[in-house]
Amino acid sequence: MVNRDTTGLDDPVGASLRGHHAHLARRLGRAATYQPGVATFSAVTADPDPQEWADLARLLGRGELADLFSSAATPPPDWEPIFVLEGRQMIWPGGSRPDPLRAGTGTRVVELGADSVPEMLDLIARAQPGPFWPRTRELGTYLGVRDNGTLVAMAGERLRPPGWTEISAVCTAPEARGRGYAARLVSALVARIVAREERPFLHVAEANTGAIALYERLGFQTRKPVTFRGFRTP
Repeated sequence: MVNRDTTGLDDPVGASLRGHHAHLARRLGRAATYQPGVATFSAVTADPDPQEWADLARLLGRGELADLFSSAATPPPDWEPIFVLEGRQMIWPGGSRPDPLRAGTGTRVVELGADSVPEMLDLIARAQPGPFWPRTRELGTYLGVRDNGTLVAMAGERLRPPGWTEISAVCTAPEARGRGYAARLVSALVARIVAREERPFLHVAEANTGAIALYERLGFQTRKPVTFRGFRTP
């Protein structure tokens, strides 16, 4: 059955921390964030009061990053703005399946285990797709492509609101670009997610026009624009 409930996509971090990723959460009052080394994403309610902000600051610690992801909530004025990034949320259309040729043949895709974390971090440093930490792999399945034993491309699962799985960390080493690895990996992840009767979604920076074009070619559709924001706790 195709999941058509998009409610969790409006608060994907909070919905993940309350559900599939509850075992990776730290909570205080109504504020929540991930355990250190997993992710810096934090969640508050739609209309947080001063106590909720104080609880989140206590969870994170003084001078730490509060990555509010796509939350529209505005923290107190003594929280220092760190970044603002315009982007979009894209979803896989319900009822469709990935191209079996693209998803099932060609370059061999391998699952990346805990022993792959050092080379995953090295690839992230070179390709810079976005935040990825030593324990981020614990959020879901990560797949990769190796060239002569060297990891040159990867993608994986990140946020997990009910009925949905986010595809993230899609990246290719500079020397291996143009070979179709990103399409291969995203398609393989789509196939896995759809097989367990969930729907894939993803987030992409608005300035990353190449990635947007790729995702559209693969079948993703824009659901809504989003603004990513981060702050430093007082």
